[in-house]
Amino acid sequence: MEFKAFKMDGLGNDFVIIDNREKIINLTKDQIIKICDRNFIGCDQLIFINKNSNSDGSLEFFNSDGGKAEACGNGTRCVADFIAKESNKKTVNLNTSSGNLKSVILGNNIVSTEIGQAKIKWNEIPLSKELNTKNLNIEIIDKFNNKFQGGTAVNVGNPHIIFFVKNIEDFNIKKIGPEIENHNLFPEKVNVTLAKVISKNLIKVNVWERGAGNTKACGTAACAAAVAGKLNNLTEDKVDIEFTTGKLFINIDKQNFINMKGPVSKIDSINIKL
Repeated sequence: MEFKAFKMDGLGNDFVIIDNREKIINLTKDQIIKICDRNFIGCDQLIFINKNSNSDGSLEFFNSDGGKAEACGNGTRCVADFIAKESNKKTVNLNTSSGNLKSVILGNNIVSTEIGQAKIKWNEIPLSKELNTKNLNIEIIDKFNNKFQGGTAVNVGNPHIIFFVKNIEDFNIKKIGPEIENHNLFPEKVNVTLAKVISKNLIKVNVWERGAGNTKACGTAACAAAVAGKLNNLTEDKVDIEFTTGKLFINIDKQNFINMKGPVSKIDSINIKL
């Protein structure tokens, strides 16, 4: 089996994109895992673009563990840029399982995407029991054996928990991430973010992505961190979310709709042989 695909990334958060609008490529879970494996092609997520009569395309996201993801902010921005380049459009509408997302191509490889409204009710995250989502009182331990309790839960198309800490470097995300991701409080698992508020308009983060691991950047985690910052009166409506590879700009409007803006890479065409 051999077919053409594309590689793109948003701040190092990388994707293999398969365009199923003309010719359909069907992959098994094992084949998806193989493509995502960094010893083969390698990516955080695999994305299918499917034909959709009501939009520019319908997106399916798969994490590197082969599991399906409901939303992927950076992936949506990358596909929007991909479609814009072929169609010469400035506005691209994409259908996802978390809703229809509108993206605007701003030039200089900058794409802005409307993510929608965040959900903060316990059953919308979802949690396995009713708790105050602003503070779940989950304990994490830093490298010096200091205990920290907290965690704000937000759903921005997929479930997230954000821990606001003094120093994100003091915590081992590769140990904490999988423990919290698989915590019995989260029936659909959860994305885990360690966040440090630098100012009212800047949050520094480190992200463990559900089903993908410690990623260089994560669009929905950036949105969730911005929402959690606002909920806890730590940040304002407009905030930069800083990853090691760069920043995503998040704007939350008066109706609590989230808009995410940031860079996308050039498009690389690849051949995959399975």
